[in-house]
Amino acid sequence: MGTDRQVTAVAHSGVTKYSLLSAAVIGALALTGCNKPADQTQTTETENSAEVAPTADAKTVTIYSSRNEQLIQPLLDEFTKETGIPVELVTDDSGPLMARLQAESTNTPADMLLTVDAGNLWQAAQQGLLQPLNSEVVNSNVPAKYHSVDDLWTGLSLRARTIFYDPAKVNPSDLSTYADLADPKWKGKLCLRTSKKVYNQSLVASMIEHLGAQKTEEIVKGWVANLAAPVFSNDTKLLEAIASGQCEVGIANSYYYGRILDENPSFPVKLFWANQGEGAEATGTHVNVSGAGIIKSSDNVEGARKLIEWLSSDTAQGKYASSDKEFPVKEGIDESDMLRSWGSFKQDDINVSIFGQRQAEAVQLMDRAGYE
Repeated sequence: MGTDRQVTAVAHSGVTKYSLLSAAVIGALALTGCNKPADQTQTTETENSAEVAPTADAKTVTIYSSRNEQLIQPLLDEFTKETGIPVELVTDDSGPLMARLQAESTNTPADMLLTVDAGNLWQAAQQGLLQPLNSEVVNSNVPAKYHSVDDLWTGLSLRARTIFYDPAKVNPSDLSTYADLADPKWKGKLCLRTSKKVYNQSLVASMIEHLGAQKTEEIVKGWVANLAAPVFSNDTKLLEAIASGQCEVGIANSYYYGRILDENPSFPVKLFWANQGEGAEATGTHVNVSGAGIIKSSDNVEGARKLIEWLSSDTAQGKYASSDKEFPVKEGIDESDMLRSWGSFKQDDINVSIFGQRQAEAVQLMDRAGYE
């Protein structure tokens, strides 16, 4: 998610693996009228009697995804096992995938876009790439604040972007809000990820919505003045910088922290839930979504809808919490032991569509503030 990945395609449940050309070449072919290739199948022996074997009329759902393949593939395999519907996964970063969809137009093989951040989902909708979900199941499972008002996409899991600190150097009582990290007391102690990544663009967009552009720009300028090091390319490197003593505090997504703890339970960094309490800046910790929409030119709308509905179900939501270290988007789902160990927190109740609507404004503001 935070790093560039080579475009890959993985076929499962009876679909043969094949290699892809680069997005640019495929886009060019699509513009000249190339058609979706026919499904390729092979006979496999069912090893698990609980699996539902794909039937002759079970059409493959082709997903264009910017999600980490290792994280999402087990969920897709479980869906196929339960439904008998094969899934084909094509992965790349969000920008190239959306450019590819634009180039392929009505000739795209894609049925579904699965990506991170509401800002990316909003952009896909604005570009005319998606069609309405038309799903009462999704509307029932996903709170309205986590899907688009025009029904073009829905969140499927939550990630909290909050404050992390070195407990050997920082007393948590000295921490409070994102805005407080602009205070001179943090000069030479703050680490940030680059503003070029959508996660920080969405955070700043939410601050603009709550605090106004002028106040937000002052805060971002304060962040820049307090930097202990040049901005980092990803959250993992930022967290490692805190652990190594390069800085004392930083802002990152909680699931990156969870994955590090899986590998190193004694990792010397702690989590602090930002913007709790009362007051104008205590709006709750910023949360964002990973989510999905049905491609406007999909020739398997029903299959894509079934998959999105399944990903919003109790089964899939529980797996997001236990395997991916993300918070379930559906209410009432039991969280993993790790997520519970971080304590409960007040979430920002803002509708996540705002992150897309204010994205351009956020990017311009960060540029003016010198946030690279």
